[in-house]
Amino acid sequence: MENITVQLDEAYMQRAIALAKKGKFTTSPNPNVGCVLVKNGKVIGEGWHQKAGEGHAEVNALASATEDVKGATAYVTLEPCSHFGRTPPCAQGLINAEVSRVVIAMQDPNPLVSGNGVAMLEQAGIATTVGVLENAAKNLNPGFIKRMTNNLPLVRCKLASSLDGRTAMANGESKWITGADARSDVQRFRAESCAIISGADTVISDNAKLNVRYDELGYVQESLTQEQVRQPVRIIIDTKNRLTPDLAIFTSNSPIILVRVDLETEQQWPHFVEQMIVKVKNAQADLHDLLIKLAQRGLNTIWLESGARLAGAFLSENLVDELVLYQAPKIMGDNARGLFDLPQLTHLSDAISLEFNDVRMVGDDLRIIAKIN
Repeated sequence: MENITVQLDEAYMQRAIALAKKGKFTTSPNPNVGCVLVKNGKVIGEGWHQKAGEGHAEVNALASATEDVKGATAYVTLEPCSHFGRTPPCAQGLINAEVSRVVIAMQDPNPLVSGNGVAMLEQAGIATTVGVLENAAKNLNPGFIKRMTNNLPLVRCKLASSLDGRTAMANGESKWITGADARSDVQRFRAESCAIISGADTVISDNAKLNVRYDELGYVQESLTQEQVRQPVRIIIDTKNRLTPDLAIFTSNSPIILVRVDLETEQQWPHFVEQMIVKVKNAQADLHDLLIKLAQRGLNTIWLESGARLAGAFLSENLVDELVLYQAPKIMGDNARGLFDLPQLTHLSDAISLEFNDVRMVGDDLRIIAKIN
């Protein structure tokens, strides 16, 4: 009997996880959460958190219930909240609905609230089970978890190269190394991210907009309108004040943060442009200080899309969590530009160690997602 209960718990939690994934383009800075209500062996309600400031997964599941929820079991991918924010506490909502049991995939990673939701439920006489498909639930919100536990956002560094690890010809030509499918995949990663970081060199040389191009989002277009797709904050490190308002990046009005070490006062910037002052480290912008400030603003996941120098600087400072590398079936030769500008390593033991998390074909290109060890 116990094995059957475990199997049923995992099956319903898997459904809750699938629901949570529906919010991955819209919930930031909140986590992705799903909820399933089950009574007498039948699903009677489902919900997921769709947008920050709106109903949480539990609230939406309760609202969708097709019969009285009293005595039901609620399956939730994240511990129900126990505090008032922009919405009332979900733990109290489940108590008021008189559910008999709550199955939770993982506790809230916020040390200030972790365990409080479970305590509220148990004090109300509701049985709880915690840890069902915990690892799968953690994979829903790696950026949120890192911000809650380390006060830093998760940083994914995007790279595109030839098979021999080259990102551009010696003269800078790089369009296009990878194919259309890989570029569409990049757009989906951008849309999932809270912010994109790049450098002034990249913005100027490519005249890049660094926004999400809705017409390249592929399957995402089936579930989200262009208005529902969140444009990430565009963060440009420009300590030498090289950017000018006539660049293409300033033609779309999603938020832009220009990272400085001193305030620039000569240019007239559009209303959606902000200047952020960060500390100086080795005569450059302190990247760690920048990430701390971004985490304080509730930014969970950063998409680093830059040239070799800035990518190398983040990697050297141990500030990259994952590499997302697209490799094209091309060989560009020794004179072409490399992936990272890094200090010279003299011993193999100094090499940066990676762990491959995912390797797959995206169109004609190979995509490797690797965790930095």
